[in-house]
This record gives sequence, structure tokens and C-alpha cells, in this order.
Amino acid sequence: MEFRSCPRNHAQEIRVAVGSVLCTPCVEQLERTLRTLPGLHQEGLHHILSTSGRRNPTKVSGSRRRDHLNISALDARNNILAILESWAGYVVEKAQVPAPGRSVPHLACFLVLHLEWLTAQPPAVEFADEVESLRVESLRAIDPEPEGQQAPVIGCVVDDCPGTINASPPAARSAAPGGVSCTSGHSWEMRELLTIRHRRDRQRKDAA
Repeated sequence: MEFRSCPRNHAQEIRVAVGSVLCTPCVEQLERTLRTLPGLHQEGLHHILSTSGRRNPTKVSGSRRRDHLNISALDARNNILAILESWAGYVVEKAQVPAPGRSVPHLACFLVLHLEWLTAQPPAVEFADEVESLRVESLRAIDPEPEGQQAPVIGCVVDDCPGTINASPPAARSAAPGGVSCTSGHSWEMRELLTIRHRRDRQRKDAA
């Protein structure tokens, strides 16, 4: 019987599991990661609107809590949903099974249920790598490294506007308290901006 080594990077050659493209440790890790993604997706929601950690407890007047938009957490949540949807669609199409609900918990549970089938398919390595990248991205967004932090910049959500939105607290100072604004002057409440951007992302995905 011919044994093949796992195609993913390991410190030593590990044989693939029976009937799988991946080795047993990779399959087990993949299942664990899939089960953690719904929790990370929910946790990311609490980090989208972040409060500046710099506070002066001795300052009584003139201080104001400044919320700012955590674009990394928003993108991490959107990526979890989009990538899980994509792989669930692959299973539905190739395995001819009913589609799951479109929520992250439903999608993750569906992929775990069909994990044995998925890991036996040619793109199993790509699937495992993408799922692991979702976990890493989410953890970084929730608990970023303090060194070299740089607030991400996104394009304005207003059609044909060339402005950009900086998610750092200084950008919020040009808008109303609790809001953000683009460099061309458009401003929103943060929750309103999140809704608009999510709708735009969904429209672009459906169009694609």
C-alpha cells in the first residue's frame, strides 16, 4: 500500500488520513477551528465599535469617551461569513446536498458535518488554509499587537465619492460625537455606517 505525506507544511512527514487529502492532525485541527469560528464571529461584533483605551482618571472635566470603528474586526467578520458561504456552496453543488442556513453557526455546523467528504476532495488543502486564516485574522482583530498598529483606511460608501474613511479616533473628531466622516465631508453615526457598508459588500458579492 502506498502512503502519501500530508501536503501541508509540517516539521516532519506525516501520512495522510485514510481516504483524505490531509493528515489526521490537520483534519482534527480543522474541525476544532470550524467550531470556534461562530464564537469568534460573535466576539468580533463587540470589537467593531472600540473605545479608546487612553483615559486619565484624574481629569474631571473636558474628557469625552471616543468610540472608533475597528475596520479589522468588521472585515474579519465579513470574511468568515463569505468564505464559509463559499465552501458550503461548493459542498452543496458537488455533493448534491441541501443548503444550510446563511448564518455563521449554521454554515460552520454544516461544514463540520461534511468534513470527511470535504477533506477527501482536491481543494482540501486550500479549504484548511482558508479556515485557519479566518481564525488568525479574527484573533488579530480582537486582540491586535500593540507595536506598529495602523488604523486601516476604507473608501467612502457614498457612490462616486473619492473620499476615504480613517478608522482612528482623530478621524472621528471631524464628525459628530459617536460618528465618523470621510475626507470629503460625508459623516454617519457608526452603526449607520456599518449597515451601509455591509449592504454594499453584500450587493458586490451577489453581483459577482
